[in-house]
Amino acid sequence: MVKIRLRRTGAKKKPTYRVVVADARAPRDGRFIEIIGHYNPRSEPVLLKIHEDRALHWLSVGAQPTAVVNKLLENIGTLDRFARLKEGADLADLLAEAQASRTNNTQNTKSSPKAKPDQEKEAEAEAELEEPAAA
Repeated sequence: MVKIRLRRTGAKKKPTYRVVVADARAPRDGRFIEIIGHYNPRSEPVLLKIHEDRALHWLSVGAQPTAVVNKLLENIGTLDRFARLKEGADLADLLAEAQASRTNNTQNTKSSPKAKPDQEKEAEAEAELEEPAAA
């Protein structure tokens, strides 16, 4: 059986992962068939890049995602697109949709960076200090 799973890379206590297609009998960091993506849970925001065309190909030939990879694929919408592919939707349209959603997500994260709570508290404290001085 072929599985789509995570392969751990990175330094000690600083994991990053590759999303790989591998034989179920192979060890976690052992032999694999193909790398189809990367996952870095430590970055802010979390970095997840999956080659959707390859993921759809492997799902269509019977590869089974592990629980974690299944959740990741569900979050980015690949499993929904795979269900529509099985119903007869055109692969090119699905890949164009995936590309469009990926560009929308990157634009949203670049245009609205999240302020850290410490920065928000500092900004409020500075605003309170400035108000009495002006009065």
